Amino acid sequence: MQLIKRDEYLRWLTRWRDKQIIKVVSGVRRCGKSTLFTLFKKELLSAGVEQKQIISINFEAIEYEELKDYRILYKYILERLQPEKMNYIFLDEVQHCAEYQKVVDSLFIKENCDVYLTGSNAYFMSGELATILSGRYVELKMLPLSFKEFVGGLNEEYAKLSKEEQFNLYLEFGSFPFITRYNSFNEDAHNYLQDVYNTIILNDIVKRLSIADVTALDNVAKFLVYSIGNKISVNKIANTLKSAGKGIDAKTVDKYLMGLTDALMLYHAPRYNIKGRELLTTLGKYYVVDIGMRNLLVRNQASDIGHVLENIVYLELKRRGYEVYVGDIDNGEVDFVAIKAGEVEYYQVSATTLEESTLRRELAPFKAINDNYPKYLLTLDSVFANYDYAGVRKLNTLEWLLEKKEVVKS
Repeated sequence: MQLIKRDEYLRWLTRWRDKQIIKVVSGVRRCGKSTLFTLFKKELLSAGVEQKQIISINFEAIEYEELKDYRILYKYILERLQPEKMNYIFLDEVQHCAEYQKVVDSLFIKENCDVYLTGSNAYFMSGELATILSGRYVELKMLPLSFKEFVGGLNEEYAKLSKEEQFNLYLEFGSFPFITRYNSFNEDAHNYLQDVYNTIILNDIVKRLSIADVTALDNVAKFLVYSIGNKISVNKIANTLKSAGKGIDAKTVDKYLMGLTDALMLYHAPRYNIKGRELLTTLGKYYVVDIGMRNLLVRNQASDIGHVLENIVYLELKRRGYEVYVGDIDNGEVDFVAIKAGEVEYYQVSATTLEESTLRRELAPFKAINDNYPKYLLTLDSVFANYDYAGVRKLNTLEWLLEKKEVVKS
């Protein structure tokens, strides 16, 4: 079965190859980190690197069980290093090796070691490792498939569908590479997503945080994926669950929230005061890493397409390297303020703005912004797309996701 190429991520690894800096790839479970390493190792071999120069260990494979002792791991690697040649060392799901940072630090100082790590949570790059390796690593934050990658991975049968039909598959079954790779657009996909969810909950959150009440954690997770695109506070979650007879205190909610974001299942978009150019500390929004998983946990959300589109646009902006915030302006709101390298872009997302009242509502927040940074209105409309409304570009979301360049009409 053909692997789905992740070109942007491969270019990132190639750009940092042979530089004396540790390459870290983080991302939710099953988002394609191991496959990315497989593709990159093939590129190394094609470029003339010998197989013996590549040392590859996946800590979730039972054959490497004993290497979870950092002393044994280091000895194993040392015995396989090729002198006078560059050695490419891949440590996959490295968080399973206790005190692995000692091994990584020792390899870093060797001129003939090029080290690559993956981990399935945010906290594996925190604490002692971040302290020891401060300034010595670069991090690639990986997500499941973009819509463009999803379309590129479809087989001949599904490749013939219209982009709208393909997008409906993306919305229903989600963006995990396994589903697209095997074109599992059926009940198998739901079973797979359930397995991914259970693994995240049990392995990445319950074990790490020593949680006894798994049901309460599940309730918090479902509340949050239901509430994507809404302003959320810890107290609101606790009070809502309490009123539904699922009592839980705010301190516990905060703990669970940290676990869900550290496991990279949920992403937090803080509020950003556009006029004051400052972050606000309350009432941010949360977005789920995969819409297919949301469909698994929250049924019958067909009427929620606006928030679903928001979620997809948020993730795409993250893929494109932006820091993404919820914009606060004059008692109004811009869906996203996207910032990269000091440059700013503003986004509003709506399923449709064909009704004049909806169009006015979506354009209104932009009028309160007094700078000249780009402003975009993303919808599913195929008519009146690619128009300019007094400096606001209206684009079709699918075309934008596919990165198709259109001439903007006015």
